[in-house]
Amino acid sequence: MPMTGRDIKGRDEQDKDNRRYVESRGGSYVYTYEEPDTSAWKRRRVRLRDGQVVYRVVRPVFEGALDDLKHGLTPDGKRLDGLIVYDIDRLTRDNRHLEDAIEVVENFRRPIIDITGTLDLLSDNGRAVARVVTAMSNKQSADTARRVKRKHVAMQSRGIPGGGRRPYGWQDDRRTLDPIEAEHVRQAAHRLIAGTPLSAVVASWNSDGLKTPSGIPWTSSAIKFVLRNPRICGYRGHGVADFNPETGTENHRMEIVFDDQGKPVIGQWEPILSVDEWQAVTDVIGSNRAASGANTRKYLLTGTLRCDKDDCGQLLRATKAPPSAGKPEGYFYYNCPAKSSGRGCGGVRIPGPETDKLVTMMVIAKYEEEAAAQRALNPPESWTGEEDLERVKEDIADLKAARKARQITAERYFSYLAENEAEERRLLADRNRWLRSKYAAQAVPVDLRKDWEGLLLAEQRAYIEDCLSAVLVKPAIGRGGPVRDRLAPLDRPRAIDGLISD
Repeated sequence: MPMTGRDIKGRDEQDKDNRRYVESRGGSYVYTYEEPDTSAWKRRRVRLRDGQVVYRVVRPVFEGALDDLKHGLTPDGKRLDGLIVYDIDRLTRDNRHLEDAIEVVENFRRPIIDITGTLDLLSDNGRAVARVVTAMSNKQSADTARRVKRKHVAMQSRGIPGGGRRPYGWQDDRRTLDPIEAEHVRQAAHRLIAGTPLSAVVASWNSDGLKTPSGIPWTSSAIKFVLRNPRICGYRGHGVADFNPETGTENHRMEIVFDDQGKPVIGQWEPILSVDEWQAVTDVIGSNRAASGANTRKYLLTGTLRCDKDDCGQLLRATKAPPSAGKPEGYFYYNCPAKSSGRGCGGVRIPGPETDKLVTMMVIAKYEEEAAAQRALNPPESWTGEEDLERVKEDIADLKAARKARQITAERYFSYLAENEAEERRLLADRNRWLRSKYAAQAVPVDLRKDWEGLLLAEQRAYIEDCLSAVLVKPAIGRGGPVRDRLAPLDRPRAIDGLISD
């Protein structure tokens, strides 16, 4: 196959030129330090040893090369007398890293040079030139970043899809729906609105062999990110990172892009859900408790049953019945770990299959009760707060215009703005509850009694954990007592369209 210009890799050409430069002067080229997909300019948030969070250009290979230069040895143990780079901007575009390089060259007298001959950190003039060139390279990178950012803002305002990895539910053009993936997203949204736990959706997607666009199994956070993305209902979104100064971590999410009139920008692609459906499902997953990971336990109630003896409170473990017990194949018990393990009292044991059956009946009855309550709510045909919401939005717009025209003081502006934004949030929450109840009333309630045996173990466990925070197991009194008298279920508070069920 004939080659094109795209087949020529910049890294290979730089390596050839550097090697040729060293060998033409009688030197030995002993090692190559590679930094694939690493920016010599872009800063990232990092936490220092003292706990302080700062922004730094993160280049572990560069820092490792300087450390090797101090010791005069490559990572594979060969003698290292200096470093050569293709150009000074390949060395660094960050003044802090340049000063680190200057410090090594000055103190250890091992040069860092480039093949153009402009980089000379051993002399005062050479260091001065390097500082100027690095500052200019830094400015060029900043100018490029600003132009790229402006381009993305323009794309957002026109509803043009951005780059990056293909969003789940769409084809590679990011505009045309993938019919199979889109249907999975649509069904997941409807299931969640109807009352299915998020962890059950995660389990069923992974059981069906579905993968994320990057080819990995689904997690609760990944599915939440897909469903919370406003592109699902046709709105253009943009990424936002919320920084937690206490933990030094970021939470990434998508927000709607609004035009100059404060209206959502419509994206140039096919939506999967209607706006109302999207708002309803985001209300559900916004209040849904965190899913319990992959949920890979092999028994239905491990992680749910707890010992109720003498305030022990430890989780029970499942153990197979010994052959001497004369039980059927696969029969098991739930036991509190022995005292010697340091994780229990060893004083509670309960038959596994019977306990599984009773707790399952409790959960099914709980869901049937909630389904009946859901049907009885009969949400109104329309939400009554639409006019109030529009009025609050207009008040906020008027406040911003008055502040821009200097017709209102900053103190009054921020005071009134906080009041109006709080009212807007209250009305939006109320509207989302109404939307959720509207679509939940239209959806077919989960029929666990009919579907239970066909669910995966992980899905069954998800329903149990969504319904019950724990089931306390009392010690047996005598022999032959009913299992149901030893179980004390602790319901998990669950929201039903704004009502809390205890």
